[in-house]
Amino acid sequence: MSLLSIVLISAACLLVAYFTYGRVLARLLRLRPDVPTPAVELRDDVDYAPIDSKFLLSQHFSAIAAAGPIVGPILAGALFGWLPALIWILVGSIFIGGVHDFTALVASIRHKARSIAEVVRDHMSQRSYILFLTFVWLALVYIIVAFTDVTASSFLGVQELESGEQISGGGIATSSLLYLALPIVMGLCLRYTKMGVGLATLIFLPLVGVSIWLGQLIPFDIGQVFSLDKTQAQQTWNVLLLVYCLIASVLPMWLLLQPRGHLGGYFLYIALAAGMLGICLGGQTTQYPMFRGFEVTTADGAIQPLFPLLFITIACGACSGFHSIIASGTTSKQLRREPDARLIGYGAMLLEAMVAIVSLCCVMTLPESSPLIAGGQPKPNFLYARGIGNFMGVLGVPAAFGVSFGLMAFTTFVYDTLDVCTRLGRYILQELTGMQGWVGRWLATAATAGVPLLFLLWQPTDAAGKPVWLIFWNLFGASNQLLAALTLLGVTVWLWRTYRAKWVLFVTGMPCVWMYAMSMWALVRLLSPLGAGISQAIDTGTLTAVNNPVPWVALVLASLGALMLIEALRILISGGGRPPAAQSVPMAAAT
Repeated sequence: MSLLSIVLISAACLLVAYFTYGRVLARLLRLRPDVPTPAVELRDDVDYAPIDSKFLLSQHFSAIAAAGPIVGPILAGALFGWLPALIWILVGSIFIGGVHDFTALVASIRHKARSIAEVVRDHMSQRSYILFLTFVWLALVYIIVAFTDVTASSFLGVQELESGEQISGGGIATSSLLYLALPIVMGLCLRYTKMGVGLATLIFLPLVGVSIWLGQLIPFDIGQVFSLDKTQAQQTWNVLLLVYCLIASVLPMWLLLQPRGHLGGYFLYIALAAGMLGICLGGQTTQYPMFRGFEVTTADGAIQPLFPLLFITIACGACSGFHSIIASGTTSKQLRREPDARLIGYGAMLLEAMVAIVSLCCVMTLPESSPLIAGGQPKPNFLYARGIGNFMGVLGVPAAFGVSFGLMAFTTFVYDTLDVCTRLGRYILQELTGMQGWVGRWLATAATAGVPLLFLLWQPTDAAGKPVWLIFWNLFGASNQLLAALTLLGVTVWLWRTYRAKWVLFVTGMPCVWMYAMSMWALVRLLSPLGAGISQAIDTGTLTAVNNPVPWVALVLASLGALMLIEALRILISGGGRPPAAQSVPMAAAT
């Protein structure tokens, strides 16, 4: 089957969904252009700052995309075959992920741009609020863990291409450092000169391409500079990336987050367009198996079942709870008009689905025997970069630049997510602990970046040979998807208390049930090492600790998820009543 037909059919499905189901959702939620948004009513140009929808789309898209729509589809496609991965991306993004993002954004703007956790408090209970915040903070920690480690691996070693050209990980590191400097300069220019956003984009966006080219000419190989072995170099980069998160998350939004999100969004549009254009003109066909079975044995002998792993391996690109935190944490404070929520909330999710499909195409073109697949456990960053390089080669782009471009696109996704996660984690810890002022800000940020560092430096003994990010990926996926389920749970309670309409049970209720079932199933599977440890203790008469943090954290997450469900059922069964008048004003105005 040709890649062109797969991409065109997928794009058509997503486009039709935006103009049909997206419009239905907007009508059900009663979006109106004459209702002032919190960004307008509470404007302070610090946290609340209304911006044009096309700029907000690029910023929001850049923040939500991360490495998820690259890593997840590649891992799942390599494990189970490309067809089940493709079906989940399309169905999930249209009927679950898009609904999740859209309703989370609308719920936030209808509650003065407050977070989903605060919406939960308003419509459920204070206990639900604390449980939700705790769960979100833990989920953010594991997003930081997974994405930091997989990004650090991009800065190591040398990749040799089929043409004989070499791509230096140190060159990607240099390009990344240059890329991080560009938005700071852009932010200063926008703040202190008369330079407009359009002119700044025309100047600084091409400089991103220059940084990619310069990187391979002046590589920064941290292992060679400081005489470190590969493991030490990886851990050093992990530390440096978390230090970046620490600093970036306390900087003013205008200095880094907004200009970097703006540049990153356009850069990622280019990466998506280049990949799709190369696919359309390349005439390539699928070589990888369409379906590899409902249970697959990996190179390390582990049996991986399609249910539930497909649905937690592919999180971003189909459905991601992290998106609700972005939508209600920063995006809702910048939404200029209510109807823009369809483009930002629903449209950005469908765009991310296309990123996931292009990533999946990088697997489709490989034979099952390819060393890049490595027994169903590929290196997603390099496989994605090679795929993008091949697609861009059709356009006449040199292979070395194309692969470097792909790796930079990958790290760009991640940078935009890492510091946003750290910033949001800081907000949550401050809310939970009451820490205020500069001291509270730095302590909460240090804790949010420090806990991931402990996990990254802790090498579980029962997973020798696996990279840290892969050890934690299933836990990240399960926690992220359970966060999506809990967000849908909170939104469902809010919509039901507000509308008392049956459509709520189908539009958000059924997606909530599906995501809850898959994520809890996955978390229960991750608890098996604890059971084995208890069984060993009974057999030997000695209590030994399981030297693996994954099942312990899975137990905590599953418990929090169960308690949240109990709270929601209690509210719904008791009748709940309509929200207080003060909280209903935004909805009443939109009725």
